[in-house]
Amino acid sequence: MDRHSKIVVVGAGVFGLSTALELSRTGYKNVIVLDRHVPPVPAGSSVDISRVIRFDYGDLAYARLAKEAFDLWNTPQYEGIFNRSPFVLVGEDENGRAFIDRCTTGLGRASLSWRRLETGDETKNLFPVLSGQLTQKDFHAYCNFTCGWADSQLAIATFRDRCLENGVSFISGSRGTVPGFQTDPQTGTITGAKTKSGDLVQGDVFVLATGAWTSGLVSMHDSILATGQVVAFIKLTETEVDRYGKLPIYMNFSTGWLSFPPHQNSGYMKIALHGWGYTHTADADHTRRANFAPADGLERVRQGLRSVLPELASREFDRAAVCWYTDTPSGDFIVDSHPDYPNLLVTTAETDSNGFKFLPVIGKYTTGALHGTLPEELRQKWRFRREYENAKGDPIKGDGIRRGPARREFLATERAKL
Repeated sequence: MDRHSKIVVVGAGVFGLSTALELSRTGYKNVIVLDRHVPPVPAGSSVDISRVIRFDYGDLAYARLAKEAFDLWNTPQYEGIFNRSPFVLVGEDENGRAFIDRCTTGLGRASLSWRRLETGDETKNLFPVLSGQLTQKDFHAYCNFTCGWADSQLAIATFRDRCLENGVSFISGSRGTVPGFQTDPQTGTITGAKTKSGDLVQGDVFVLATGAWTSGLVSMHDSILATGQVVAFIKLTETEVDRYGKLPIYMNFSTGWLSFPPHQNSGYMKIALHGWGYTHTADADHTRRANFAPADGLERVRQGLRSVLPELASREFDRAAVCWYTDTPSGDFIVDSHPDYPNLLVTTAETDSNGFKFLPVIGKYTTGALHGTLPEELRQKWRFRREYENAKGDPIKGDGIRRGPARREFLATERAKL
């Protein structure tokens, strides 16, 4: 692959934009990004008001990569996008205790500071704005003060602008919407991306960065599963924005409940569930973000509010939606050549919430995969796995932090609202 190769990136989210930007920075002159909308794509999983930026992983490889990204988030080039905030992780059971111990062990290995929180009362003394009872049963928690959150929509817009400044081209609308590929039947290589308008965007190398849409474009051999996760937003008054600005990012491992400090510009507080989620296997083109979320998911959001911020538990949600994740059986990213198409690099995160924090650095590694220079540890972790194909049972185990009710298919009445 030389610097004059035509590289077509399908998908203008975290992996697509970061890859396109890195390619343009390293001298590639003909990089094109295709998506149905100019980024930030309105229904894109990476487009939102907030994403957690942390590096406390039990897996040292991801911890190092997340710390590398965090150090960039925490520089002037991300001023106005990245916001420092403590991160509190709580567990209520044996699994929660074990997960928290893995995270804090990883922080210790990296010589990074954290604080053990022994009780709910100690946590509330540290953060008095937490007005609920939290949990007193098997309480196990810690706080990492070196964390934060990013305005994800603004970050995506910034990467779009940087791509444009570096000569990356964008095609959107029906001419950028890709339902499939044209291939050479003799070699198996992809010769062009078919678009909804009937055009064919030809290229030498293709990068597939379409997240939960991926399995609708090429066979992923049972290596990914799209799952919908509930997010809800409460509109706060100016006084409330100031008050809740003192909140930490708060996550309960045992329930998957997660809340953010308010977004200053919009006045919204975001609450989310990071659980097993919902599937929509009846329709490959299912991953739209509608202003709808299942009733049982919204009740779980309210249960978390009753425990942490009870004064908000009965407030009407200004908006609720389904955010789509891309789950893998191993809990790892996939950054590898597709086994069926030698000139197609598949790049997708295990989950959007997991992948977003790596935005400043992931392009360096996806480009390394294109060049065959990815570090061996990451090459093994991120390889395209075929061993789950036609596996019995459910091979999708998630990222180690999924809790709450079992994954289920959307009901017919719920699908109609998507």
